[in-house]
Amino acid sequence: MDKSQLSQMIARRAGDAPGVGRLDTDDISRVLDLLFGTVEQAGAIAETLKAQETVTLGSFGSFRVDDGVATFRPGTALTEYLQGRTR
Repeated sequence: MDKSQLSQMIARRAGDAPGVGRLDTDDISRVLDLLFGTVEQAGAIAETLKAQETVTLGSFGSFRVDDGVATFRPGTALTEYLQGRTR
């Protein structure tokens, strides 16, 4: 799945979610760029990691720096979902 497909999926899911309303795929794409970055500009996660801080996204998981390399540690909810232990 590429960024365009991910943006479309998020827009569809937002439209189906009660109380969320419609989200534009271009706006979602810009938010993903701000979060993860582009070739031209680092995103919020990269900037936080460069400051030697950890980014924790609830039970989804966390990003951190180990010996100068960005790593991701999945959280409990993500792990359980992937193992079929949750809906």
